[in-house]
Amino acid sequence: MQLSELEILAPAKNREIGIAAINCGADSLYIAGPAFGAREAAGNSLQDIEKLAKYAHKFGSKLYMVINTILYDKEIEQATALAKRAYEAGCDALIIQDLGLLKTKLPPIPLFASTQTNIRTPEQAVLLESLGFERLILARELSLEQIREIRAQTTIDLESFVHGALCVSYSGQCYMSSRVTGRSGNRGECAQLCRNNYNLIDSSGKIIVKNSPLLSLKDLNLAHYIPQLALAGISSFKIEGRLKDASYVKNIVRYYRSVVDSFVGSLAKSSYGSLYGGFVPKPQSTFNRGYTSFFITGERASWSSGAMAKQSGEYLGKIERISKDKLGNIEFTHNSSLPLSNGDGLCILSLNGEVSGLRVSVSSGNKVTTNQKFQIKDKTLLARGSKIYRNYNKEFERELEVNMPERLLSVAVTFISTGDKLRLTAISEDGREVLLLRDNSFEVARDSRAKEKTIAQIEKKSGIYKFGIKEYKVDIQRFYPASFLNECRRELASLLDQKRVIQKKKISNVNVSEIKLAQTSQHKINNSIRGVEIDYRGNVANSLARELYLELGAKSVDNAFEVSLPKEVELMRSKYCIKHELGICSHNQEQLFLENNGRKFKLGFDCKKCEMIIFG
Repeated sequence: MQLSELEILAPAKNREIGIAAINCGADSLYIAGPAFGAREAAGNSLQDIEKLAKYAHKFGSKLYMVINTILYDKEIEQATALAKRAYEAGCDALIIQDLGLLKTKLPPIPLFASTQTNIRTPEQAVLLESLGFERLILARELSLEQIREIRAQTTIDLESFVHGALCVSYSGQCYMSSRVTGRSGNRGECAQLCRNNYNLIDSSGKIIVKNSPLLSLKDLNLAHYIPQLALAGISSFKIEGRLKDASYVKNIVRYYRSVVDSFVGSLAKSSYGSLYGGFVPKPQSTFNRGYTSFFITGERASWSSGAMAKQSGEYLGKIERISKDKLGNIEFTHNSSLPLSNGDGLCILSLNGEVSGLRVSVSSGNKVTTNQKFQIKDKTLLARGSKIYRNYNKEFERELEVNMPERLLSVAVTFISTGDKLRLTAISEDGREVLLLRDNSFEVARDSRAKEKTIAQIEKKSGIYKFGIKEYKVDIQRFYPASFLNECRRELASLLDQKRVIQKKKISNVNVSEIKLAQTSQHKINNSIRGVEIDYRGNVANSLARELYLELGAKSVDNAFEVSLPKEVELMRSKYCIKHELGICSHNQEQLFLENNGRKFKLGFDCKKCEMIIFG
């Protein structure tokens, strides 16, 4: 893609949410099939995927299916068959993690390297490009400068996450869930232990921080960096959230649609259609744990979500007074200038860092009443100065349901009337052209405003098309009944539907035995792989992936963590550092541990790379 073809890539938990994302302006979607998705709870049938692909293609949008887990030998055949069925269902690309698939007979469909392939360096990017991938989904932790370095050494599409939940570990390199629960993040089963509470203790057992979600990060929001990302070489802006509900996807997709359009307008779109009407997006009003730009500037900031490991939502203000009403319900006043509605959900962060939630029963001015019964502890949790967040905005949720935008393709109509023939030509913005010829035996108009009436009747919408007059030529001004003009417009829409644009599919062949490596790329690969001992972090769970690494010059290849559980090893490596977050980088040289339910994890600190390591 060039700068003139930027893509907003939206998550689709299911077909309905995918359609909603397209209607809100998504240029493409990513979705899981019935198996091998990195979000186990977000599978879909091939029938639904085919229907969603057809809907997306109406607007020139694309659908990518994920097969982004590591695979065991016994699963390779099933995964390859699934890839073929995805291609036949109309998918435009596959997002994969397991490199063993490159040695199978895949259909001629573009392959994208999942962020789980751990793309953090130019060397890794060059390797994956040389293996036939047509897009690289970069690690979330990269700065703009690091992205530029990768762009300078590659030629294929680069994709970057711009919004949503952040894994504390480098993607594809977290084994904590596997160690503790047997549920592998690389197999779509992550137990999300990073959102749990931990004690931070030293070697003597002294508690430094007690019962806090120390590994939980804020959510990513790079909306303000879209221009810089595009100029650095990113062509696809990815929104995280294949487990998120429809309201989240609608709100965030439309938000980024407005951001990208304000940057370069319609020239940036890699799909067709414009949005008309509908809700105004409010990114603070759907699921979030607070927002961060993470490491995009190359500088560190406060990345921890604090006590808000689930979600905080929109910050409102602080509590001024708490009491109970005559029925014993909780009642408090607040200093927020934003109006609350009956049914809103609130998240309260107390002065001592405890989180509580409640539902607004009645809101009147700055007074809130909830039918949650008052207890002694509520006076502490909801004390004066406690922060109030709205994590469920009832009125906005309703707005998202009933006030959706319309996504319409513009159609230019040429209206030519000569003698007894009426010729209507329509050209849609995606290049389809249709012709409609009709008899022109209509009486001569007596009204001088007949032309304006004709144009007004044609310039309306039918189906997904918005018609507009490009050229109007008549030898004699005639009177055209509104019913006739409406019928003509509907017929033009029907003809356009029948002349559906055939999606141009890239033909790919990524069979490793046929790869022709450029001499420069071969040199870089030799430097990055040749003679290297690939350990469990290579995520090699099948014989085909092992063969591939050996063919590329690896000295040895160990089994994936999930295949042969190693003894104490690096369970997680993170750009986020607890010591930095607590401001104790320089002076605390003690051995530190995370403790949860009696289980301890040793922490390590690679200060040269400014990375934290969890061992276990």
